[in-house]
Amino acid sequence: MIVVRLPDGSKKNLPEGSSGADLAAAIGPGLARAAIAVTVGGELRDLDRPLADGDDVSIVTRSDDCEEALYALRHSAAHVLATAVRELYPDAGIGFGPPIENGFYYDFAVPQPFTPEDLEAIEQKMAEVARQGYDFERRELSRAEAEELFADDPLKLERLSEIPEDETISTYTDGPFTDLCRGPHVRSTDEIKHFKLLSGAGAYWRGDETRQMLQRIYGTAFFDGGSLEQHLHRLEEAKKRDHRKIGQALDLFSFQEEFGPGLVAWHPKGARIQMRLRRWIEDLLTERDYEFVYTPHVTSEALFERSGHLPTYAENMYPAMEGEGESFRVKPMNCPGHTMIYAARPRSYRDLPLRLSEIANVYRYERSGTLHGLLRVRMLTMDDGHIFCTPDQVEDEIYTCIELIDIVMGTLGLEYRLDLSTRPEKRIGDDANWDRAEEALRDALDRVGRDYGIDEGGGAFYGPKIDIKFKDAIGREWQGATIQLDFNLPERFELEYIGQDNQPHRPVMIHRAIFGTLERFTGFLIEHFAGAFPVWLAPVQVRVLPITDDHAEGAAAIVARLRQAGMEAELDARSDTLSYRVRDGEMQKVPYILVVGDRELEGGTVAVRARGSDRKQIVMPLEEFITKVTGEIATRELAP
Repeated sequence: MIVVRLPDGSKKNLPEGSSGADLAAAIGPGLARAAIAVTVGGELRDLDRPLADGDDVSIVTRSDDCEEALYALRHSAAHVLATAVRELYPDAGIGFGPPIENGFYYDFAVPQPFTPEDLEAIEQKMAEVARQGYDFERRELSRAEAEELFADDPLKLERLSEIPEDETISTYTDGPFTDLCRGPHVRSTDEIKHFKLLSGAGAYWRGDETRQMLQRIYGTAFFDGGSLEQHLHRLEEAKKRDHRKIGQALDLFSFQEEFGPGLVAWHPKGARIQMRLRRWIEDLLTERDYEFVYTPHVTSEALFERSGHLPTYAENMYPAMEGEGESFRVKPMNCPGHTMIYAARPRSYRDLPLRLSEIANVYRYERSGTLHGLLRVRMLTMDDGHIFCTPDQVEDEIYTCIELIDIVMGTLGLEYRLDLSTRPEKRIGDDANWDRAEEALRDALDRVGRDYGIDEGGGAFYGPKIDIKFKDAIGREWQGATIQLDFNLPERFELEYIGQDNQPHRPVMIHRAIFGTLERFTGFLIEHFAGAFPVWLAPVQVRVLPITDDHAEGAAAIVARLRQAGMEAELDARSDTLSYRVRDGEMQKVPYILVVGDRELEGGTVAVRARGSDRKQIVMPLEEFITKVTGEIATRELAP
């Protein structure tokens, strides 16, 4: 007999060799029917794998709200996809096929990209494979057996060569298809009922642009058909909100071949959004005693060698520029420059905390295959801040950073959550410093009193961090602000302050960015608001339309008055019909359209059409309208 422990602390006696499925059946027939996988010591496994004496076991049941259950389902759906492709394209090479957030993908080595018609045929073949009810059969084998099995598959042989000698090698077979795989999977292909192939794209093998190009197929799967339909609806809504399309339609920004990949040009309207975000965060920081600084965009390579960026981050930095026997780099981060400002003169404990802020461009050589509109660019505008403080000031400073984030998120109507991201495998500094840093962040989070998650290994290479994640209007989660605690850079740069004991001490450094990057945050805002920005953020806040040419001069005077009051107003006196110009204003997402004719000019009024008012028009005195809208701008209201 073996004894396993359940999540509630109770124990269950089972015959030797019992599996997760046997455990579920022993607990009850309902659980046996609902079970899809198990976790053993936190590791997700197949239902049919044997359990060992003393295992901590939790049964995973079918649910579209359970990440573990969806992981197993989507992993299995990926294998069904590969099975279908191999049935239709017997010579297709097989790459990786993992489950990912909201779905799965598989990479294939085929001569031509998959067309939409190909995807339809593959999806139909997947349905056939699923209906066959093939069991997912796990087999553990030796390295020699695996090399013989995949002797004609160079992609798999390469992957095999990377598996450590002490790691179990396993394959999974469903019907005619076998692949190198750790698992886990559902028990049978007929568990996979509600799925959809979404798109195809090129993908370099192992993400390396010097390697062969494979063809990647993306898909998704759910346990419930209704969940699948809801997800597909969200995807359609996301297409409508695509910031790249809206940005072009509203003339906010562009990417042009002459600039190079990942380098954005902000047009006047997009620049206005950037300017308002900058001014807002600058005002908030000024209220909190930040000092604004500027550091060089190009510096000696030696600075990044000392900071640790060069040995650990070089692949994401632009190549060195040589001049007069010295190597220079464009900066990928502002933090080394800010440490130099701190180090420029002696510091006392009375100077701390020292809060430095720089809203500046940094440059990162993101691989071309990862670039995506404003969300992944090579020139980034960071609302960067670095706080130098004593160890006993850390908690207060972290608390103040979270308070600032709360103001920004609240103003934009966003709910957010916090994650503590701990030390990554690739890092600088000793474990003692990391222990101190992680403990300090935990203490600050506990004081805030909000629930937070743990992202093991998700920290920056120089310190742990708090990640802020928020959801947009259609439920997608986005990465937002970060707060990073750093004991390492002060050590590397030998930063000091003279304490109350008249002795030198090492300060603690906090890295924080509230927006993250203005490019990504603006891309998020475009998609969140679908281009219909709140009036305070809108690139054009008011558009004035004269009914005829006779009213153009009076309409221009109204525009001048609106601008005098601080609004971004424009005149549309084109010869097109009034209805066309109104429609164009609506398509441009202008918050307020003012129509001006004889009655309005004679009475000092305007006919106001607010965005989203379903064509309802209200006549009001011009000065009353100005008071109303300037109030909305001042308080940063989300309407109209």
